[in-house]
Amino acid sequence: MKVFYHLPGLFEFYDLYKAFLPLFRKHREWFYDWCEIGSIYGAPADCIWGGGRVGFGDEPAERVAELLKEYGISARLTFSNSLLREEHLSDARCNELCRMFENNAGERGNNQNLASRKSAGYNSGRDCAQNGIIVHSDILLNYLQKKYPGFYFVSSTTKVITDFALFRQELDRDEFRYVVPDFRLNKELDRLAALTATQKQKVEFLCNECCWFGCQDRKICYENVSRKNLGEDCKDHICRSPGAKKGYRFSDVMKNPGFIGIEDIQNIYAPAGFSQFKIEGRSLGSALILEFLLFYMVKPEYQLNVREEIYLDSTLDLF
Repeated sequence: MKVFYHLPGLFEFYDLYKAFLPLFRKHREWFYDWCEIGSIYGAPADCIWGGGRVGFGDEPAERVAELLKEYGISARLTFSNSLLREEHLSDARCNELCRMFENNAGERGNNQNLASRKSAGYNSGRDCAQNGIIVHSDILLNYLQKKYPGFYFVSSTTKVITDFALFRQELDRDEFRYVVPDFRLNKELDRLAALTATQKQKVEFLCNECCWFGCQDRKICYENVSRKNLGEDCKDHICRSPGAKKGYRFSDVMKNPGFIGIEDIQNIYAPAGFSQFKIEGRSLGSALILEFLLFYMVKPEYQLNVREEIYLDSTLDLF
């Protein structure tokens, strides 16, 4: 079974992916042959439909769309604002992004079978990568389904679905191709194993979440981000987790009870029928995103090669 990674920073880390994607195509032997890039997700700055994180990408959307089209990778707009109202649906910027990305699907390689292509985001009627939208609000979902039917839709982890029965209900919703549960369901292995094959194909695990496993404020935190994206005057949410002052450290994240590493993917999740894995990191720096790419996708003996190629790219400022 092929494993598909959904990578952060569609707009935020355009320069990094502009350097990384040619390596992924030219030196495929450097990368694990069991993994592919399922999508790259994100939202630009000043995007009121955005959620999860406050977007900061300022790369022109046309360039972003063309880059992913060139490499045949599904682009996902992260429109997971949880507090949208009807009056927000007419936002010109967000609608323009939808128009631009809806019909911007790129040609994919022909070395995958049909089942793999469908899992990777192919439109079954075309040999190309279909673009998607990550959503939280049903108000927005209903609008997008009618106005922009060319997208597929992903149920956002910002819903903070920690109840397994509710998660199963979300998987059964026909509107969604994928559902990203709260990371605290990642290790509910017995109940995950009991899902149907169809349900398993829709599960997209969040692998490297830094949030405290015992956090009770996760939904409030996401709502705070939603208010900021709407331009509302609100105070910053103060994280009360024990390690909040340290910031994101991948070495600490690996100790999180919900963490999913490559050995977990290969030995537990993929054999059980799961193939979709999301990497977080839109609010982090591109140097750390590169470390995620190296860890999850690059064979250890070639990680230095990738680092050298990226670091020696004079157009890229990783720090």
